Amino acid sequence: MRKPGLVASDVDGTLLDPMERVSPRTARTVQRVVASGTPFVLATGRPPRWMPMVVDGLGVSGMAVCANGAVLYDASADRVLHSHVIDPVLLHDVARELRHELPGCAFAVERTTDGARDRPHEQFLAEADFRRVWPNSDIHVAGAGELTGKAAVKLLVLHEHMTSAEMAAAAGAVLGSQLQLTYSTTAGLIELSAAGVDKATGLAAVAEELGVDQADVIAFGDMPNDVPMLKWAGHGVAMRNAHPEALAVADEVTATNAEDGVAHVLDRWW
Repeated sequence: MRKPGLVASDVDGTLLDPMERVSPRTARTVQRVVASGTPFVLATGRPPRWMPMVVDGLGVSGMAVCANGAVLYDASADRVLHSHVIDPVLLHDVARELRHELPGCAFAVERTTDGARDRPHEQFLAEADFRRVWPNSDIHVAGAGELTGKAAVKLLVLHEHMTSAEMAAAAGAVLGSQLQLTYSTTAGLIELSAAGVDKATGLAAVAEELGVDQADVIAFGDMPNDVPMLKWAGHGVAMRNAHPEALAVADEVTATNAEDGVAHVLDRWW
């Protein structure tokens, strides 16, 4: 591949090391990329409120594709630019179907405000059982009616006795094309976005805005939610620690996230 015109990277399992930190080598490489005038875009399942830590670790900020493509976020200005939401009626209907299909599951929703630090108590709502299995200080515990009563950028479904792949197979058979289904961990959690929304559509929107051709985009990832982006980019790179679905579509496989795999590739040009 010729020198990329845009670099995009997933965060967890890809850019961050196993301790969820940006290594010094990766930070230095990304800083050289940005200093050269080449855009560096974070493309993640994370919501905007979880981006400041990553940006601080990198030492640079810019555009981020969050919530698996549902949110375009300007990290330098701490501003949500655009969101694709799931209609509350559809949220309600899907939750009802999945509760029947996956007995024992628990739900949470991601919503956006104006920025990562704006009204954080409104951004992540979950049922009590969701918080019990996945303790998180960000969670505002709410009832089912409050979860599905307003539009959301993401519906999360958790089951403590199933793998994510098992859940995805069962949910996909019921939901069809109503929502975009994916997962970024194997530990019993699936993520649902508006139909047709994924990291590829989010990254394509950023590339178009910046005037970068698809062929000149390099993207890094490791999990099934990265597959659309790895396939869309001119050069898709999977980490050696990646899920088999990501490895299968990648143009190249680099070192693991514990071995600075992203920097290992980018050091060719920067």
